[in-house]
Amino acid sequence: MKVIGLTGNMGCGKSTVAGWLRELGVAVIDADAVARQIRQNDASARAAIERRFGTWDAGALARIVFADAEALRDLERILHPLVRGAVRARLAELEEGGVEVASVEAIKLLESPLADRCDEIWVVRCDEADALDRLAVARGMDSDEARRRLASQTPQEVKVSVADVVIDGSASMDETRRQVVDALAALSTG
Repeated sequence: MKVIGLTGNMGCGKSTVAGWLRELGVAVIDADAVARQIRQNDASARAAIERRFGTWDAGALARIVFADAEALRDLERILHPLVRGAVRARLAELEEGGVEVASVEAIKLLESPLADRCDEIWVVRCDEADALDRLAVARGMDSDEARRRLASQTPQEVKVSVADVVIDGSASMDETRRQVVDALAALSTG
């Protein structure tokens, strides 16, 4: 099974690309969705989060961790090992089930040991103005909040520098989709 590591910063179009990959038959694992499931369903993780932050509510946690880098690191120390384990287990299930291509969608993929499991790293990049506009429309974030969250992520230039494939999330939807289709075809034939 070939594994695409799909990453990029908030607002650049990662989820749109993941949706197109699903439509094209790729099994997509969304690390954020896995983290939400763990936060809501894993009693020990929830207890650790509540001890550290006084809440496990997503909105309250976001306000705390995106205003305090140490708090973000603490949340990642609690959740990321569990997320990695769940993603690795899901990849194993997919491989045993005969799936040919899977994708792991994660903002902090490159900072994770999961990157080692990927055959290719795809980075969705976009102009900062596009990301800010999308975060305002899709998530109701004001410019300051969006900039704070983007600042907590690895700079796009770093991600692009290690990418096997760069998808331009600022291009038209048709052009961006064409890039995804072409990159998937190249992976399948490579």
